[in-house]
Amino acid sequence: MKINIFGMGYVGCVSAACLASESNDVTGIDIDSSKVSIINSGRSPIVEKGLEGVIREGIAKKYLRATTNNIPDAEVSIICVGTPSKENGSLDLQHIVRVSEQIGRNLKNHPSYHVVNVRSTVLPGTVENVVIPILTKTSGKKVGKDFGVCMNPEFMREGTSLHDYYNPPFTVIGQYDNKSGEKIAKIYKNVNAEIVRTEIKIAEMIKYSCNAFHAVKVSYGNEIGNICKKMGVDSHKVMEIFCKDAKLNLSPYYLKPGFAFGGSCLPKDVRALLYKAQEVDLDLPLLKSLIPTNQKQIDVAFDMIRKYNKKRIGILGLSFKAGTDDLRESPMVELVERLIGKGYDVKIYDNEVSLAKLYGANQRYINKMIPHVSTLLSGSMSEAFRNVDIIVIGNRNKDFNEYLSKTRRRNVIILDLINVNLNARERSKKIRYEGICW
Repeated sequence: MKINIFGMGYVGCVSAACLASESNDVTGIDIDSSKVSIINSGRSPIVEKGLEGVIREGIAKKYLRATTNNIPDAEVSIICVGTPSKENGSLDLQHIVRVSEQIGRNLKNHPSYHVVNVRSTVLPGTVENVVIPILTKTSGKKVGKDFGVCMNPEFMREGTSLHDYYNPPFTVIGQYDNKSGEKIAKIYKNVNAEIVRTEIKIAEMIKYSCNAFHAVKVSYGNEIGNICKKMGVDSHKVMEIFCKDAKLNLSPYYLKPGFAFGGSCLPKDVRALLYKAQEVDLDLPLLKSLIPTNQKQIDVAFDMIRKYNKKRIGILGLSFKAGTDDLRESPMVELVERLIGKGYDVKIYDNEVSLAKLYGANQRYINKMIPHVSTLLSGSMSEAFRNVDIIVIGNRNKDFNEYLSKTRRRNVIILDLINVNLNARERSKKIRYEGICW
C-alpha cells in the first residue's frame, strides 16, 4: 500500500518504519528538514531501541523515504503531528490544521479514493469539526464519496514502541464509514491485537480515557505508598498483593459510568484512610477527592430530575445495590431525602427492602435519613408508578427492565442511573429516556 505519514515525531517515525518493514511504500513528511535528512540517511531522529535498524533497512530497500514538501499520490494519509498544550491547558491544533490543509490541497488533484487516518491525540469532535471541514474545503471533494476519514489512536510506550506497535492492547479504528474502516484495517493485518471498529468520537475519547486512568493509577500507587511509609507498612508488598486481585482491582468491575458508590464499606474506609493521613500530617489529594466526586454524582442525578419541573417521582430501587436490602450510605437514600426536602412527591419500590426486616445499623441509618420511609414504599411497581411523571432507576434489578419494557406510558420520563439497558423495542416506543452520564 502507498502510505503518506505526516509528522516524523515519535509516533510518525515508529509507524513509518514498521509499515515500511512490511513492504508498504511509505513517505514521511515533516517541515523539519534536518529530521528529513537524518531519516533519508538511514538514521533515527529519535532515541528508541531498535528503531534505527528498521529505518536503515527501509531506506536501503527503498520502501521508506522522507520529504518536506514533495508529497506523492497515496492510498492513505496518516496524521501523526503533535497536539501540545497551550498555556491555558487547551490543545494547540495548529499542526492538525496545517497538515489537513496540506492533505486537502493534495487531494484536489488526486483521482482515486483516499483515506485520511488521524493518529494524533485529539479531543472528541476534532476530526468531525476541524479535520473533515478543512479537507472538504481545500480539496473541493466530498467525504464518504471521494475520500474517507478514520481516527486511529496509538498505544505505544517510549522505550518499547516497536514491540507495542505489533502488540497493542487493541487496535481502535473510529471510522466515518465502513469503506474508510476497511482500508485502515488492512494496514494492521500483521498486528497481534483485536481490531475494534467504532465511531470517530469514541476512538478520540479512548486515548484520553486510557491516559487519564494511567495517571490515576500512578497517583493512587504513590498515595498508598506515602501513607504506608508513614505507618511503617511495606507499600510494595501491599500493592503486589493488591494486583493479584483480577476480579475487582484489575478488572472491568466498577469501571462503568453510572451512579454514586455507597454501602457499608467504600465510604467508611475512604474516610478512615483520610483521617489517618491527617493524623500523620499527610495530604492525599487523590483519595481526598473521592467523597466529593461521589457527592457530585448525586448532585447530577438531582439536577436531572429538577430540570423537568415535574414533582411526582417514582423510585425503582432504594438499596445501594440490587440483591441486597442494605440502605447504609445508599446514594439513593440521600437522593430521596433531598427530593422530599424540596417538596417532591416520592414513591419507592424495592422488593428487597422490607421495613419489617430492617434492624441494627440498617434501621438506625434509615431512621436518621428518612424516618417516614414506610409511607413512601409501595407494594408493587404498578402501584409505585401510578400517577408519576418521572421514573428513576436506582439499582440493577432485572425485574425493573422487564417491567419497563412492558409499560406503554409514553408520557412518563425514565431517568436511568445505572444503565439498565432498556431494549430496542422499548426505545422504539419513543418513551422519553435519559441516562445519568450517557
